[in-house]
Amino acid sequence: MSGDLPVSPLAPKKFPSLPTVKGVRLATAATGLKYQGRDDLLVCEVAEGSTVAGTFTKSKTSSAPVDWCKKALSGGEARGLIVNSGNANAFTGKAGDKAVESCIEAVADQIACRPSRVFAASTGVIGEQLLVEKITSQVPDVWSRLADANSDAWTLAANAIMTTDTFAKGAGQMVKFGDVDVHIAGIAKGSGMIAPDMATMLAFVFTDAAIPGSILQQLLSRSVDESFNAITVDSDTSTSDTVLLMATGSIDGQPEISSVDAPELAGFKRALQDVLTDLAQQIVRDGEGATKFIAVAVKGAENDLAARRIGLSIANSPLVKTSIAGEDANWGRIVMAVGKSGEMVDRDKLSIQIGGHHVAQDGVAVDDFDEAPIAAHMKNDEIDISVDIGIGEGSATVWTCDLTHGYISINADYRS
Repeated sequence: MSGDLPVSPLAPKKFPSLPTVKGVRLATAATGLKYQGRDDLLVCEVAEGSTVAGTFTKSKTSSAPVDWCKKALSGGEARGLIVNSGNANAFTGKAGDKAVESCIEAVADQIACRPSRVFAASTGVIGEQLLVEKITSQVPDVWSRLADANSDAWTLAANAIMTTDTFAKGAGQMVKFGDVDVHIAGIAKGSGMIAPDMATMLAFVFTDAAIPGSILQQLLSRSVDESFNAITVDSDTSTSDTVLLMATGSIDGQPEISSVDAPELAGFKRALQDVLTDLAQQIVRDGEGATKFIAVAVKGAENDLAARRIGLSIANSPLVKTSIAGEDANWGRIVMAVGKSGEMVDRDKLSIQIGGHHVAQDGVAVDDFDEAPIAAHMKNDEIDISVDIGIGEGSATVWTCDLTHGYISINADYRS
């Protein structure tokens, strides 16, 4: 848990037991950048020949580590990763660029690889210079403690990257890949400034499957679109959003993959999607001050993109989110949010359900509307909203949380 924040009431009961990913080694350390008495640095080594894919924030004020990773990604290969929490190294000018280079070089020296094979991420306060010596001085010692990426190592890694998170986030799968079993394990952090556009959101996913870099990138981009790009906490896109997927290929006997549509990839695609969706939903469940997890399902839109935009319009509405926090079944606010989305809507075909109960149909309130079952549903920890636009085949589901006074309290105290 970060600081003195109470654990989110929507948190999983415990951190999951993640599979060991062959060809990955991890270690953590405490640098004291911001937090005292806890690890805030993660370093990782992946096997030689590992491929890498990534998606990043579209913010025009992206952080120095994001800029580095975008350039390094063009090589399609990875050997290492370094991540710090407590300082975002964003809006730090040329000094921020040099700080990333110093961190990268410290890791590259340990591996004896090109700096372009090492990736970096930072999360924390924007606009403060990174005290890079606190990180680089730790690298040789933490490198000497690298351990295989087993369940214990994943737990330490997930805790080290937290900022305002109240619980560590992880997800994993084992899946058949040809005739062998391969593994996927991922960790993530995020609680506020969450409206990924590819918050402060970071996710690092590893697999021992053997997948060429170009195909890995296609798989990741598709999966991110249906997971991290389908969540929002507060509509704010971070300077630092990063998702990295590294594939070590360290298990023998795997099929050779030459196309993203190869039938051997079918199971892996589903498993990867499950891992990313699980991580994305955990971020929403840890939304700053959240007490309700909200799923917004939209169908009947002009196309899938329109459905996504309508869903996000609902999910990002402060009026919708605060009414849910107050357990008020004010479905008129959903109507408002649909209308402001800018997408094609026919008012007289619009239908809305809350908790599986119709509140509006064909553009009007349902006859003999009984609010009692809706009010009962609003008391749950998980809220379901369904909207049928009624004009097309487009559909999408997005996830968000309610908006409480806790969000204000956490962010008002964030820099103290």
